[in-house]
Amino acid sequence: MNQIFNPIRIGRYQLANRLAMAPMTRSRAQFDGTPGELATEYYTQRASVGLIIAEGTQPSEDGQGYLATPGIYTDAHIAGWKKITDAIHAKGGHIFIQLMHAGRMSHPDNTPHHRQAVAPSSIAPGTGTFTPTGMQEIPAPRALTTEEIKQTVQDFRHAARSAIEAGADGVEIHGANAYLIQQFFAASANTRTDEYGGSIENRARFAIEVATAIAEEIGADKTAIRLSPGAKLWGIDEGEEGPELYRYLVKELNKLGLVYLHVMHLGNEVLLQDIRQLWTQALIINRPGRPRENIGTDIESGLADIEAYGQMILANPDFVKRLQQNLPMNEADNTTYYGGDAKGYIDYPTLNSSTEI
Repeated sequence: MNQIFNPIRIGRYQLANRLAMAPMTRSRAQFDGTPGELATEYYTQRASVGLIIAEGTQPSEDGQGYLATPGIYTDAHIAGWKKITDAIHAKGGHIFIQLMHAGRMSHPDNTPHHRQAVAPSSIAPGTGTFTPTGMQEIPAPRALTTEEIKQTVQDFRHAARSAIEAGADGVEIHGANAYLIQQFFAASANTRTDEYGGSIENRARFAIEVATAIAEEIGADKTAIRLSPGAKLWGIDEGEEGPELYRYLVKELNKLGLVYLHVMHLGNEVLLQDIRQLWTQALIINRPGRPRENIGTDIESGLADIEAYGQMILANPDFVKRLQQNLPMNEADNTTYYGGDAKGYIDYPTLNSSTEI
């Protein structure tokens, strides 16, 4: 496990250790998408990890999926994030803002403009979502026109520039977890007949165009992407071609020289090994539910350069110190994950505290 505490250089940044905070939606932003008042404290409490990957942040009004999630496309958003990034840098930390377009995983009641969600095709995900009036079924989205897809790429470009103006060290493109970019990958969500549907190359095109545009705008050494090969969430099914799509996609993305690839790994070890061989920059691996005794194993084996953790860092602001000293961890309170106030957000005790949550 000792290697995880060693510094590592990714792109232009020297990270203090090889631990990353995985992006986690907390639904505590203001109504207009500006980060909430407690967000600065929440993130800076966890600045001892080598890299903070901020929660999914919408690049446009169309990109919002859930209630009270932050944005990064207006002056107010930039000012709100600047407080967070300045505070993290003051502690010697680094932060990438994750750009997340929810696509069809949205409801009109949750967005500023209250319009129908957009997606590759007009296919509902077959699930519900929380809205201001409670749980509602997600309606079928509207299929983006080819021209609108091009505009969405530009929305990502603008959001990336805004993130850098807000002081972020870079951005992570959310290409995972059944949101817009992965919706393009999956035949179950993408039945298009234009240049963005059908073949593997066409279904990967949008992700590559987004990554290319952002790398052009802010630099490849500030641009990263997250993928979740084989994830079957909310009606997403990439089918038998899925592994080959990811091999093609990773090979093409690697040509751009992006600073890192973040893989949420769900069990296909052969594919993960292939991705490691195809990818020549830093690789971050997140294995959901990884037991504590396995922390550091992907780094020790050379499979990963950095390991990402979610719930354990959420519940333990001093996660790095607890690992170093082999001390017990707080348990995460899943009733306070989404929405609310300080409880379950900034009040998890540290080693200097007298009580455990």
